[in-house]
Amino acid sequence: MDTIPTSVIVVGAGPVGLATALLLRTRGLSVTVLEAAAEHAPRPGSRAIFLHRQSLATLAAADPVLGAELVGNGLIWGARRTSYAGREVHHRAYTPPPPDRAPFSSLPQPVMEELLRAACRRAGAELRWETPVTGVTVSTDGVRVGTPEGGLRAAYAVGCDGARSAVRQAIGVRLNGPRSPHAFLVLDLADDPGHPLPQERAFHYLDPRMAGRNVLTVPFRGGLRVDVQCRPDDDPDALGEAAADWLPGLLPEGHACSVTWSSHYRFQQVVADRLTDAYGRVLLAGEAGHLFAPFGARGLNSGIADAAAATAALSTGDVSGYAHARHRAALLNRRAAGRALTHLTAPTPWHRAAQRLAAAAALCSDRAGRWLDSAPYGPRDAGIPGSRY
Repeated sequence: MDTIPTSVIVVGAGPVGLATALLLRTRGLSVTVLEAAAEHAPRPGSRAIFLHRQSLATLAAADPVLGAELVGNGLIWGARRTSYAGREVHHRAYTPPPPDRAPFSSLPQPVMEELLRAACRRAGAELRWETPVTGVTVSTDGVRVGTPEGGLRAAYAVGCDGARSAVRQAIGVRLNGPRSPHAFLVLDLADDPGHPLPQERAFHYLDPRMAGRNVLTVPFRGGLRVDVQCRPDDDPDALGEAAADWLPGLLPEGHACSVTWSSHYRFQQVVADRLTDAYGRVLLAGEAGHLFAPFGARGLNSGIADAAAATAALSTGDVSGYAHARHRAALLNRRAAGRALTHLTAPTPWHRAAQRLAAAAALCSDRAGRWLDSAPYGPRDAGIPGSRY
């Protein structure tokens, strides 16, 4: 068995695992990160593109260089636009603030991870690649994480290994909650310098260019994310394969329409029944402990909030406090994301009528337009004191 004196083992080297390792090192704890994949292997599943102000502040406090890099390598778009059935119902343009007061940064997840890896190495965290977890054994005085090479012992472990978390399964924790029947197709496009994209977030209800489907476009540094809400009778795979036919209609004429990544989802709205093991030695963070629709950027950003709370808990020994506070946060975030999902899918005649009436009222009411602009992302405040997430 590996006898390196590790205080905390972090399982998973995605953004949440790397953020957890970095924050733990700022408190002086020894950290080893275990990741099943190779360092530069493409990651399955969703890709985040949005770090909120709260997440940026958390990471910048741990490493000011990282904070500046996350903003400098990202995009702060300066406008947002909403349309209903092809008619604009809301538009707001604003001057982005200086980088040291960035309200957010929009950048690809692989870039985030590269910057976080470098910050972890600067901080002295050990990163082990191609090291899958084969088991977790917990006792009152510590935890042993099994690996193909033998294993590691530590005082604590934090499972940040995503939706199929081996750590969560090993400690017998289950995810509970519904799965949305509605599919969403997501594509990332590369910039085309000869045909620049508008630097604005745009949401289109019943977009006539997409035969009445809802379409969200969000720019990030180096490209554009296109999120299409599929119809109940759509085949998401077929819709994605036909992207060359419909993408040009959403973009400036002549744009190269180069797709760099695509996937489709039926979002789960699930939360672990508990976020620690029975001994309080293993904590779950990020998608290891909760999965919900990412509207309002609640996926990655709630995971960064988990990382900060886990660091505080392991520094003070208040693991039960972590379990209670972050479980409540996960339920509140799931509820907020669920409200956004319900608005988007408009499952009842009442929901659809409310959207039509608001679109008509937006001709003379800024309030109606603002509601149509904000509702697809859920409440701005999930109801968590001191945190948006």
